[in-house]
Amino acid sequence: MKIAVVGATGMVGEVMLKVLEERNFPIDELLLVASERSVGKELTFKGKTYKVIGLADAVAAKPDIAIFSAGGGTSLEWAPKYAEAGVTVIDNSSAWRMDPSKKLVVPEINANELSKEDKIIANPNCSTIQLVMALAPLHKKYKMKRVVVSTYQSISGTGVKAVKQLENELAGVEGEMAYPYPINRNALPHCDVFEENGYTKEEMKLAREPQKILSDKSFAVSATAVRIPTSGGHSEAVNVQFENDFTLADIRRTLSETPGVVVQDNPDTNTYPMPIYAHDKDDVFVGRIRRDESQPNTLNMWIVADNLRKGAATNAVQIAEYLVENKLV
Repeated sequence: MKIAVVGATGMVGEVMLKVLEERNFPIDELLLVASERSVGKELTFKGKTYKVIGLADAVAAKPDIAIFSAGGGTSLEWAPKYAEAGVTVIDNSSAWRMDPSKKLVVPEINANELSKEDKIIANPNCSTIQLVMALAPLHKKYKMKRVVVSTYQSISGTGVKAVKQLENELAGVEGEMAYPYPINRNALPHCDVFEENGYTKEEMKLAREPQKILSDKSFAVSATAVRIPTSGGHSEAVNVQFENDFTLADIRRTLSETPGVVVQDNPDTNTYPMPIYAHDKDDVFVGRIRRDESQPNTLNMWIVADNLRKGAATNAVQIAEYLVENKLV
């Protein structure tokens, strides 16, 4: 099994390598790929040193799977070239997510839709993944009508530049800004760029992607995405209105029985999900489960996950694992 990690020197790329190592993914040959300015750089994987190669050299090497985390522009240009060479691409950018000819996959939910013909597979947005992990089993039982979600997203979702901005602000150092305003002691209701409808791109990803993953447009999602000065882990306050009524005990049981979801919900002991506990874990944590007392059949909950792991790297590696296990590559 020949595997390429494209964008290996970036934040998600580094986590990707860590996850591949932890999960002991079957690799006979590993290609670490990045932009021209990183070519020749050395990275370590399982105690062995590898030299970073360029995108063209990696295509020529014809890996079985290429996991991309190198930004939308790179994916739009290079993913088709890899696909034409017979490589299966798992892409972590937003480039292909809403392309009707591409699958948008969270393995626990819809990996069974994948076939050998799928040469470019899209990894959903980090905030979407943790949201649908909790919503999918509940939708199956109670049928969602409407979801309102407010996110509290860490700076690691923006990348290295944002992490540096916060570090500089904490140290009282002037430096390059990833955001239009300071992030320390602040909350920015501004994740990604604004679209014509007044929503940001991140908010529209949360509105559109769950419908595609669940192959269902009978429910709608409205989102507000906020950037906060946490260094890792995204949190979401979620309000879900269902067609059918539920008991809280059944909600907790359903979520507890869902692979990849952990319920942390006991107000008596101050037990609830927090980014500090989700750090470096692959599960999606759900708590603060309670009825919305303002209208029928409606639930409130709080969802937290490590955005660089289940929200990005781990989900991509799980897709790769599914492809290998089911002999789709």
